[in-house]
Amino acid sequence: MKRVEPGPGQESVWDYPRPPRLERSAARVTVAFAGQTIADSTKTYRVLETSHPPVFCIPEEHVRTDLLVAVRGRTMCEFKGQAKYFDVAVGDRRAERAVWTYPDPTLAFADIQDCFSFYPSKMDACFVDGERVQPQDGDFYGGWITSAIVGPFKGGPGTWGW
Repeated sequence: MKRVEPGPGQESVWDYPRPPRLERSAARVTVAFAGQTIADSTKTYRVLETSHPPVFCIPEEHVRTDLLVAVRGRTMCEFKGQAKYFDVAVGDRRAERAVWTYPDPTLAFADIQDCFSFYPSKMDACFVDGERVQPQDGDFYGGWITSAIVGPFKGGPGTWGW
């Protein structure tokens, strides 16, 4: 693994902290699925963690929650708390376990209560300030890769031991 040196206006995921940091973002974040805009916000949060592309957390009021269907099963993050999952259902299309939220996050991540995060690989398209997002390999943490982020990124084959 060799760190990519960031250019002007870029961030390296290797400069992100562990434990992760939460920061506000004013970038316009949009999520599309089955011809519908599922989320659209300029008041999001980014979760930044070493070796991972950012994960965007979108406030509930900017998400089409009428298109989310709660599903069974939860996961636990030592930093953020217990995550609850949702399918996205539009007409006859369904993206399984494509969205998650932290209904009762840890104190350090209290700001993302009532926010939703999306796996870009399960949506038709996700955008940050108009740039189409590339999904993180393996959906590891659901990271959003744009030209402003350089890696290498954890999640793909052979990266689990980093």
